[in-house]
Amino acid sequence: MNKIVPFKKDIEFESIHEIKSISLEHTIIKKEGNLVKGKFILDGTYKMTEASINIDNFNYELPFEINIDSKYETEDMTVDINDFYYEIIDNEILSINIEIKLENLNEREVRNVNIEEIKSSEEIKLAEEAKQNLSTTEKSEEKYVTYKIHFVTEKDTIETIIQKYETKREELEKYNNLDEIKIGNKIIIPTNE
Repeated sequence: MNKIVPFKKDIEFESIHEIKSISLEHTIIKKEGNLVKGKFILDGTYKMTEASINIDNFNYELPFEINIDSKYETEDMTVDINDFYYEIIDNEILSINIEIKLENLNEREVRNVNIEEIKSSEEIKLAEEAKQNLSTTEKSEEKYVTYKIHFVTEKDTIETIIQKYETKREELEKYNNLDEIKIGNKIIIPTNE
């Protein structure tokens, strides 16, 4: 089962007329249990006014946290970005909308149990917790998933994108159809960070 979780953030600017380039990178940490934490890293360039010759840079870190209902198993769950879009409001606000996709969520099996099974299950659980408390050398591992999203502009070619992100055509082809690239398309760029 898949779930889409919306993320929205309004970023205030002194003045913003046009986005010249924008990219979204994310670091998602899958914690133990049903909590997903991470941050989106948004950067790009913009013009303050229509008549402006200067192009300014922006960079924002947007933290997020998702609590997943305990009725779902999260062992095999993967987290990805499903969609990303933005809007400029009143030449002062950059409104960011990101859809986070949770894949491979499975509902926990619900079954009827009798009191003796519950007692036995609780005893096993307590024994396991005691065993874990004795072992202080083991620590849980955090998993990081990182990639960048590049929006194609009129100046972009596949070669300039490959050069900018220091990647290979084969890596881009794993995530994108490079035969039909148009202005405004999203290019997913995997990173090894």
